[in-house]
Amino acid sequence: MRILFKLSIAITCGLFAAGICLGQGASFSSQSIADAFVTTGANGSLSSSNFGSAGALAVSASGLPLGEFQSVLKFDLSGAQNSFNAQFGAGKWAVQSVTLQLTAAPHSNPIFNNIAAGQFGVSLMQNNSWIEGTGSGGLPTSDGISYNLLFGTYMNPAVDQALGTFGFAGGSSGQNGYGLGLSSSLIADILSGGDASLRLFAADSSVSYLFDSRTGGGTAAFHPTITVDVVAVPEPNSVVVCVAALAILWLWQSIRRWLRRNP
Repeated sequence: MRILFKLSIAITCGLFAAGICLGQGASFSSQSIADAFVTTGANGSLSSSNFGSAGALAVSASGLPLGEFQSVLKFDLSGAQNSFNAQFGAGKWAVQSVTLQLTAAPHSNPIFNNIAAGQFGVSLMQNNSWIEGTGSGGLPTSDGISYNLLFGTYMNPAVDQALGTFGFAGGSSGQNGYGLGLSSSLIADILSGGDASLRLFAADSSVSYLFDSRTGGGTAAFHPTITVDVVAVPEPNSVVVCVAALAILWLWQSIRRWLRRNP
């Protein structure tokens, strides 16, 4: 009975201390505050056009019949920083993962290439000053980001950071999540509560991906969304508890082994 009592104490203390070692986790989701697709069009005629108010975004390979499409999305990360600071304290949390959620959209405008499976890339742009604009798929404008402005002003391959290459299976519905790479600038944007601009582009010669923009989809749940997952950073004195947790768990395992040998 005494051994069983010790075992129950060890289990309780071990689980409590292990929870301190592992730290608490939390998540925060934020939808895009600006987004737009840019395209060359079939013959380059749309390179200076803005499509910031279209209901869909697109990524298409450059060799497809209706030209290359890229999309840019901007997220305000101040809400994430404020939420985690309020829960854990400033400087007392660490980013564990960042997920981008996109909702596939149907082909509803002849401006787009036919939907096709393939690979696309995501990079973090260092320049967040681009403007969404008011152009639509049926009525483009010149008051916001365009293909020419993206490549001539806002995109900088020397400093922009790759966040991964992902597969699109095809289809015109359903939500897809993509775990982004934790680049140094993305972490810095989250920790400082700044804006983060993502550029999505074709990574092969076949992909044509249509997905809802922040003004499309009919419901906010379908809009582009970033989810940041963090874990609390233990206080220095918690390290001592953490070491004690490991010792307690070791004792627990030792007692379990003894009980198995001495039923």
